[in-house]
Amino acid sequence: MFLGAKKRTLSVLGSTGSIGVNALNVISVCPDRFTVRYLTAGRNATLLIEQARQYRPQAVAIADESQYRMLKENLSGQDIEILAGKQAIIELASRGDVDLVINAIVGMAGLEPTYRAFRAGRDVALSNKESLVMAGEIIMNLVKDKGLNLYPIDSEHSAIWQCLVGEDQKNIKRLILTGSGGPFRTRPLAEFDKITPAEALRHPTWTMGKKITIDSATMMNKGLEVIEAYWLFGVRPEQIEVLIHPQSIIHSMVEFCDGSIKAQMGLPDMRLPIQYAIGYPERLPKAWESVDWAKIGHLTFENPEPVKFPALRIANEALRCGGTAPALMNVVNELAVYAFLENRITFPQITGMIETALSKIPIINKPSLEDILNVEPVAREFMASIIDNERK
Repeated sequence: MFLGAKKRTLSVLGSTGSIGVNALNVISVCPDRFTVRYLTAGRNATLLIEQARQYRPQAVAIADESQYRMLKENLSGQDIEILAGKQAIIELASRGDVDLVINAIVGMAGLEPTYRAFRAGRDVALSNKESLVMAGEIIMNLVKDKGLNLYPIDSEHSAIWQCLVGEDQKNIKRLILTGSGGPFRTRPLAEFDKITPAEALRHPTWTMGKKITIDSATMMNKGLEVIEAYWLFGVRPEQIEVLIHPQSIIHSMVEFCDGSIKAQMGLPDMRLPIQYAIGYPERLPKAWESVDWAKIGHLTFENPEPVKFPALRIANEALRCGGTAPALMNVVNELAVYAFLENRITFPQITGMIETALSKIPIINKPSLEDILNVEPVAREFMASIIDNERK
């Protein structure tokens, strides 16, 4: 519960990424509601220094240890504890002297901080998809056992959450996750081999980080969101559908047993779901632009094309397989995305490599957290061998 006039104390993990920056924007317009105790970043020391000077946290941490000296020199005399390295991020995530941990870390690096925050008894506002995709059963069991709260920040899952407030779980017929369709919705499949990283990074409606923007272009982001929704909302896989909605105004919908449908709508602005998550159960006064319905004019919908975007099928198959399959899919996708951004593989090879990995690497049923974390080195070795073979 929000404690009236008492400030809510926050950690912002991944504060220099797009979600982290937007979270701090929301915090800035509600200074009477929130205070920042910890900030962490991956490698952007310059922005982390700027944020530390503005928000005056007790401690900051950066994953890239080579940036430690730069932080130390530039924050000298600020009375801010400075830490570096992957374990430093996890250590700050584990500290129990905050009300809420915002996990905006990108990629598989965000899983262990989510787990450690819950182990420390903290509620989490979660943007990191990989936490639930890779270890959904472990994370949700931990949330339940400790009586904690997981507040989704993704616009789609925030939308479903908002639509379900006051509703009975048994009345849900289906969840409808909407997606823009990315930049290649209308491009012919025959031209996919020619897609460049620069083209894939030009998203038609959202401004996001590079990794999630490529995931949107392949539609793997929707596949990951299907798996997230499965763990968050306790429905069967066949109750989760994906619908293309190019205007990105309807963020997702819920259909109930009586045929009625609730939709959560708003501009494509990540500050809105962030604000809802960190202020819940209160709706904070908005400081952002409103929807101009006359200007938008119309909303359109279409089904995704499975041949052009196989990522949706792959994700559904991984979900049904269970065990370490979703974790393996996620890790290989992340590695493939960065390989594409470095011009080492083609756009269609991203999903092709995921399917190859899932067919070749053994899946562990009922994995421990250690089993899931061990997927990464196995996948890295496998991916390195595939890319080397492709070049020969």
